[in-house]
Amino acid sequence: MDEKGWEHFYHQADIGVRGVGPNLSDAFEQTALALMAVICNPENIALTQQVNIERTCDDTELLLADWLNALIYEMATRNMLFGKFQVHIEDGKLTAKAWGEKANPEKHETAVEVKGATYTELKVQQNKDETWIAQCVVDV
Repeated sequence: MDEKGWEHFYHQADIGVRGVGPNLSDAFEQTALALMAVICNPENIALTQQVNIERTCDDTELLLADWLNALIYEMATRNMLFGKFQVHIEDGKLTAKAWGEKANPEKHETAVEVKGATYTELKVQQNKDETWIAQCVVDV
């Protein structure tokens, strides 16, 4: 299957983010887009600056949480929002590029600030149709 996508799912006071893709890397990219969509519409983010991110972890679920928290860190320290991602995962090592621009509350109409990815409902798995799902709840 070659479908990709993301969605939010209900979780009491916080927000669940889920990415789906034909491979693990695509699912991680889609989960990152779901994360951004909690904050603003990713389509409104100009892709003018690139940030490189690397993380290593043998557990893919923990790697997902680390990936999302790395994005949250980059957003906070660089005052940026990201609208496109390219992720490569091999042997527990994630190498990624994120493209975006400086945050502008008027342009981006930001809704909430994400404080961090949690281990709540943390799941990375391959389905019977061979698509991958990557999800967790983010603290807002």
